Amino acid sequence: MTEKPILVTGVAGFIGRAFADRLLGQGIAVVGVDSLENPLLPELSEARLGTLRNRPGFTFEKVDLADRAASDELFRTHRPDVIVHLAARAGVRASMEQPHAYTRANVEGFLNVLEAARNGDARHLIYASSSSVYGARSEAPFSETDAVDHPVSLYAATKRANELMAHSYSHLYGIPTTGLRFFTVYGPYGRPDMAVYMFTKAVFEGTPITLYEGGSLLRDFTYVDDIVEGMARLIPHAPVGEDAEDARPDRAAAPYRLFNIGNQDAVRVRDLVFYIEEAAGKKAVIRSLPMPLSDVPMTCATTEELSALTGFEPSTPLKEGVARFVQWYRGFYGV
Repeated sequence: MTEKPILVTGVAGFIGRAFADRLLGQGIAVVGVDSLENPLLPELSEARLGTLRNRPGFTFEKVDLADRAASDELFRTHRPDVIVHLAARAGVRASMEQPHAYTRANVEGFLNVLEAARNGDARHLIYASSSSVYGARSEAPFSETDAVDHPVSLYAATKRANELMAHSYSHLYGIPTTGLRFFTVYGPYGRPDMAVYMFTKAVFEGTPITLYEGGSLLRDFTYVDDIVEGMARLIPHAPVGEDAEDARPDRAAAPYRLFNIGNQDAVRVRDLVFYIEEAAGKKAVIRSLPMPLSDVPMTCATTEELSALTGFEPSTPLKEGVARFVQWYRGFYGV
């Protein structure tokens, strides 16, 4: 796949940890980068990193990528040829409360990564986008060729900005960039602000779960192992650019591509709660509220482009993935 270590940013994050674990398990060296500034649950970041420390082939660098000098030094030292950029402030609602922090991490931080790729040896930059860029669409499934010009949260706007920034650097400097639109990822060591984690915690603690619109919102829940498998398969497929007449929103004459990674199955959030109840052996306490303006009624991916290139399609059923998460939660928290 690559002789040099792969540089993974956000390695103490949910997907970053799982992806680094996947690479190390294949015998691929990893330089993991993280600021360790988790505003939600710092001890979870340390726990994630603890699963990687002392593993053969793993090197950790504590760096804030929005710090230009520190970022430049990081990339001068390691000069990676494959960069997987997952570091970001995540979450729709928190971006409304901390807009400057989100812009600094997600836009300035990504700019520094692009500059490092331009000035270094990068032959493939893979970066995290989000299904949030699709906005408040009601028609499914979502395709990479759909218009994404109306984000309904600042978080979504920063991720769409990343896609546009990547295209400009691919066009100007020939940097192969692949953007990944993740769809509601869940699994062990997941984010505490995501529904699967929050609902599981609430069920075990007997506290109320808030369901918007009675749990009728639809989400394309994607198990983390499916996400990292798709990412790993994309590493050797650096885009080379399309003929001008074949240019589309998700690909271009520049070496630039976008892919959805989702489970291709929109499930009612109320059904998610049922699976958690079943796995936990406890009933949830539920209250219903109207959907916030920053939220969307549905997410649902088509992954035909990913499958055509790599032969892989995410496939973990929600019931199975939730059972695995609840088992991890029991062990991690001793409940």
